[in-house]
Amino acid sequence: MKKKKSGVDYSRWGYIFLAPFFITFAVFSLYPLATTVYYSFFEYYRSGLKVIGPNFAGLKNYAAMLTELPQFFGNTIIMWIMGFIPQIVIALLLAAWMTDLRLRLKFQGFFKTVIYMPNLIMASAFAMLFFTLFSDSATGPVNSILLTLGVIKEPIRWLTYVWGARGLVALMNFLMWFGNTTIILMSAIMGVDPGLYEAAQLDGCTSGQMFWKITMPLIRPLLIYTLITSVVGGLQMFDVPQILSNGQGSPNKSTTTIIMYLNQHLFSKNYGTAGALSVLLFLVCGVLCVMIYKLQSKED
Repeated sequence: MKKKKSGVDYSRWGYIFLAPFFITFAVFSLYPLATTVYYSFFEYYRSGLKVIGPNFAGLKNYAAMLTELPQFFGNTIIMWIMGFIPQIVIALLLAAWMTDLRLRLKFQGFFKTVIYMPNLIMASAFAMLFFTLFSDSATGPVNSILLTLGVIKEPIRWLTYVWGARGLVALMNFLMWFGNTTIILMSAIMGVDPGLYEAAQLDGCTSGQMFWKITMPLIRPLLIYTLITSVVGGLQMFDVPQILSNGQGSPNKSTTTIIMYLNQHLFSKNYGTAGALSVLLFLVCGVLCVMIYKLQSKED
């Protein structure tokens, strides 16, 4: 006869503690994801008070997306790039500046709080603030200041120009997220062994050489993380351009993002097309993230 093991078996408690997460994930994430993929192959929409479908349509919904999706995908990528490039550059400079022990910078806590504060403001409130600041009328704060200084002779209608509207969206995204990126990069730089910098100084390296040869290679994992999360967030851009353009994506749909386009189908109860668009967006996010990871993780 086999002898029973002495002691109490606690292994089952690990599964019990994990169960709430898996149950919640299955109910609120996995099941909606599965139904989204399922209905993306069906004709399912509301026409007035009449519900059409669900009728199996195969790849019809996906084919319909290929005509308009490239324009809105291009809008989203352009506005993301316009906001991300200055964001990562400023964040790197601030992170390197505030972590440089030779500067002995005072009031670091104050500076960290100030640069992070815009990230705490709701995007909708931020968009309304910019909508007021860049009002088309002469009484708008920005136009009023420029008229008073004699920079312009008549009010500028910022939101009627393609690059003006896109620039405002990019500026808001930059202001909201550069503080968060700075804090992340600061933590990465502070994790670098100070002995490496001391050895480089003894060898006569300049600050620029230490930054590019030591700091940048060693913080590359967090740079990749920042880039991937920024790409995912950029493709999900919605609230800022939605409020700034009053949901119209004006001018000429140049600020209409993929999620704004998706929201239009959900608002019109076109579940089949909305499902196909959601699946395509998921695939695009996945492909871009894998490409970025593969390109950046190659060893020199």
